[in-house]
Amino acid sequence: MTTQQYLEQLNKRYKTGISREHTYRKDLEDLLVSLVADIDVTNEPANVTDCGNPDYVITKKDIPIGYIEAKDIGKDLDSKNYKEQFSRYRKALDNLIITDYLRFQFFKEGELVTQIEIATIENGEIKPIVRNFQQFENLIKDFCTYIGQTIRSPKKLAGMMAGKARLLQNTLENALNKDIEDEQNSGLRSQYETFRNILIHDLTPKGFADIYAQTLAYGMFAARYHDKVLDTFSRQEAAEKIPKTNPFLRMLFDYVAGTNIDGRIKHTVDNLADVFRAVDLRKILSKFGRSTKTQDPIVHFYEDFLSEYDSKLRKAKGVWYTPQPVVSFIVRAVDEVLKSEFGLSQGLADTTKTKIQIDSQTTDKRSKSGYKQIEKEVHKVQVLDPATGTGTFLAEAIKFIYNNNFKAMQGAWSGYVEEHLIPRLNGFELLMASYAMAHLKLDMLLTDTGYKPKSTQSQRFHIYLTNSLEEHHPDTGTLFANWLSNEANEANQIKKDTPVMVVMGNPPYSVSSSNKGEWIQDLIKDYKKNLNERKINLDDDYIKFTRYGQHYIDRTGEGVLAYISNNSFIDGITHRQMRKSLLESFDKIYIIDLHGNSKKKEICPDGSKDENVFDIMQGVSINIFVKTGAKKKGELAEVYHYDLFGKRNYKYDFLNQNDLKNISWNKLEYSKPNYFFVKKDFGLIKQYERGFNVSSLFKVYSSGIETQQDKLAINMNKAELIKVCQDFKDLDQAAIKAKYEIVDKRDWTVLNAKEDIKANGLHSIAKIDYRIFDSRYCYLSKSSKGFSAYSRYSTMKHLLYDNIALLVPRQTSQDYRHIFITKKPVDGNTLSTAKKFGSAPIFPLYLYPDDDSLDSSRVPNLDMSIVKEIEKSLGLEFVAEKTHHSSLLSGVEVLNGDLGTQSCNNGTSTPLSDLSKTFAPIDILDYIYAVLHSPSYRERYKEFLKIDFPRVPYPTIDTFWQLVELGGQLRQIHLLESPVVTGYITSYPIDGDNIVDKPSYKDGKVYINKGQYFDNVPEVAWNFYIGGYQPAQKWLKDRKGRELGFEDILHYQKIILALTETDKLMKEIDKVYSVA
Repeated sequence: MTTQQYLEQLNKRYKTGISREHTYRKDLEDLLVSLVADIDVTNEPANVTDCGNPDYVITKKDIPIGYIEAKDIGKDLDSKNYKEQFSRYRKALDNLIITDYLRFQFFKEGELVTQIEIATIENGEIKPIVRNFQQFENLIKDFCTYIGQTIRSPKKLAGMMAGKARLLQNTLENALNKDIEDEQNSGLRSQYETFRNILIHDLTPKGFADIYAQTLAYGMFAARYHDKVLDTFSRQEAAEKIPKTNPFLRMLFDYVAGTNIDGRIKHTVDNLADVFRAVDLRKILSKFGRSTKTQDPIVHFYEDFLSEYDSKLRKAKGVWYTPQPVVSFIVRAVDEVLKSEFGLSQGLADTTKTKIQIDSQTTDKRSKSGYKQIEKEVHKVQVLDPATGTGTFLAEAIKFIYNNNFKAMQGAWSGYVEEHLIPRLNGFELLMASYAMAHLKLDMLLTDTGYKPKSTQSQRFHIYLTNSLEEHHPDTGTLFANWLSNEANEANQIKKDTPVMVVMGNPPYSVSSSNKGEWIQDLIKDYKKNLNERKINLDDDYIKFTRYGQHYIDRTGEGVLAYISNNSFIDGITHRQMRKSLLESFDKIYIIDLHGNSKKKEICPDGSKDENVFDIMQGVSINIFVKTGAKKKGELAEVYHYDLFGKRNYKYDFLNQNDLKNISWNKLEYSKPNYFFVKKDFGLIKQYERGFNVSSLFKVYSSGIETQQDKLAINMNKAELIKVCQDFKDLDQAAIKAKYEIVDKRDWTVLNAKEDIKANGLHSIAKIDYRIFDSRYCYLSKSSKGFSAYSRYSTMKHLLYDNIALLVPRQTSQDYRHIFITKKPVDGNTLSTAKKFGSAPIFPLYLYPDDDSLDSSRVPNLDMSIVKEIEKSLGLEFVAEKTHHSSLLSGVEVLNGDLGTQSCNNGTSTPLSDLSKTFAPIDILDYIYAVLHSPSYRERYKEFLKIDFPRVPYPTIDTFWQLVELGGQLRQIHLLESPVVTGYITSYPIDGDNIVDKPSYKDGKVYINKGQYFDNVPEVAWNFYIGGYQPAQKWLKDRKGRELGFEDILHYQKIILALTETDKLMKEIDKVYSVA
């Protein structure tokens, strides 16, 4: 399109008399792309600036180079109506055109540099000014070649950086995998092997590509921040601009992006440099995030980058950035402890030095090891953040020292920094981008405080790219990448020789830890001694970092370990040896339990909302461990505890306004074997322990099914599950992965799943209890790591026959309501989510022989020594089977001690005669079921029920049969076998599509969508909990988007009745139990 054609098109539209500003947008867009090659014009862009959204953005290689704001033809561009908007754009946008499509005003850095008119309006028509066409076209071309800092939005920059980095990562991973596959000794492969040998020994090609990409992205980031000449920037220039305080990044960047850059990434790296050329980084960061409590500009920017680059990486590494009030409190607490417990009057600012013995390499042939010991003087208060992240804790320490000691001593500040600060602030970080940002943050902060290096050879910061949880390695010598060895060796010196006195930070939260090195695994054994647990959940990274910090303080002989971490260790059962070990190491332990566990649905003691200080579900605590070295051998630490509930800002304010010394601590009286770091009331322990432990009564039990692929292995519809299994049987691995969008996991692979189905066919499909009152079909693999990763077949097989089983958790974190009954195999999360939140093992009442056994009779799954005690307590004889035992599995069975009869399915009554002198396994189960549903029992023993399988009082004959009867009624109701549950109290009055949309409750109505509802639903049923779920709500929520069939509608009404009756029966049970 020419300028003449553009005006002709405008004139045609203008003459209609109905055209407005937006009508002409496409015409101007077409003209611009015709006049200037290699540009993109976006009409009505979104989120491209922080000052609003001009009508057009002009980009080249995705980089904004100019903006255009257009008004309707004939509008006065100098009108006061546009003054505020135009002024805002001129201040924010360096390269701007304001136009009415005929008149064009060109602004550079806020100033009007020229304007031109290419047509006028005469007699209702647009008249071209041809003599101005050439000048106009030149001005447009000049506008599109502008070199300036046109990227103004931090989020935009983070997104563009992430896009380029992701492209680099993909290219590098593919290239490296090809080099390895082809056995090519390429430079890229050589670099990968060097990283593995020296820095990160379990590094994968994907992980290496990630390091590479983030090195390039954040190397350029750091370089651009220090670049004072904004109009030019390239990867070659970047190598010179990276600060000397980070020699590793400087040399690494030059190595991967310098003259020997891999040709496969050169173009993308140069494009990344173009992105930074369009950024004034100092200006962006100066306006970004400084006013918030939880973020500083570096952290905030990195979070935006990581969410765009790889959101899963943050979760995998457990990366959660620490709110400023938390960091400030911990730093102040450490300073206070150093002063009060160690007599260091300057606290964190202390300059005291001490002498240590270290090993140094020697050429003296008298040394067999090649090392000799030398004496070295180092600072006493050595600080280490072993999970440095972006350097938040080290930066806070610098700010604290400066603000409290040097504001009036500015003249001494620079000398102090070089002589007494940089040498003793140490940090380890494994993520390249975080590592680079930490260096940049400290550089920015020290500059802001007025620090001026004494020479051009700036002292490096002691932040190293290394895995904290790997032990120091022998000196790596001088490999081909000597600078890489230097980084490893300098980190080794900290790990091996430095007498660290303060370990502080926010260790990563990652249950599925990839840190399985021999050194840390060996250290963590101290936390696992004599536990004798079936499953020891002590592999979370935060536990490893706690043991790591403890190791350093123990090695030094004195010091402070100060973390904010996952708080599961303060009361977890499997953490008891960890707590004992900490009590043995330290003199004093301070725990501020910040709560905020949304998994446990924690609330404040007054019932109000409790919030986490992080955007995570797991509760957290601030933990200060103090070791003075003065404690006598064999003594355990004093433990001080404080509960901090409330909303997030309340917790922030509390931490900002309080210090360690003015908190009203509760000194704990802990006891073995659990040594809880929370207040527990165990006054009834002797009475409670007189009962029998449920897990001791049942000889065989296990966790529930864990398929690791619920969407594949579990289905509401049997035919659909069969179809999935048939696909696994018929299709190849690639086709299966593509069709079902799945990937292999550690304990589940497509290959193993295929082999399982091939070996066992479709006969392994069974109905299971997936959730409360929610049965589904599942492929029940007979061995581990099959189609269902862990079907627990050795236990579940007993429920493929006539049987019944209890679901009882070992521990819960909520009020005790975690018990249920089943006749089927069960999923691991039937009662609640995993682990200590109430997921329940399954306890079958009977055991069946193996399929190939000649004996087909079942036997009670009970410990006979406990049964003998029950016999003694009751004065009754135990029998393995009840008369008409089949009724146990198919209908109503109630033993009535007063009437002396047994009611069976057919309605007949049989005199009890000898039965009145006996009791059977089902009677024991019903008794237990009743007791565990007693509100009085749950309240009385609530602390005990949180920490282990419940203990049940041995029964007495006075109340036994009454509790058996009530427990039996409850059992039948929960199995939905009692006639009671078909005496519906609810209705479903409105016709419709029956599709569940957003379940809600109002005035006795449970709405499944806007128009349809179940009526007359008691509120107690809607809100009733069994385990961690509210079944009346969860059953519907799990069917969102599905149509309820006839049987579904009846089933839901049974659920409502079952829950209503459960509430009533629990009150009846309490009347009997409370007098027992």
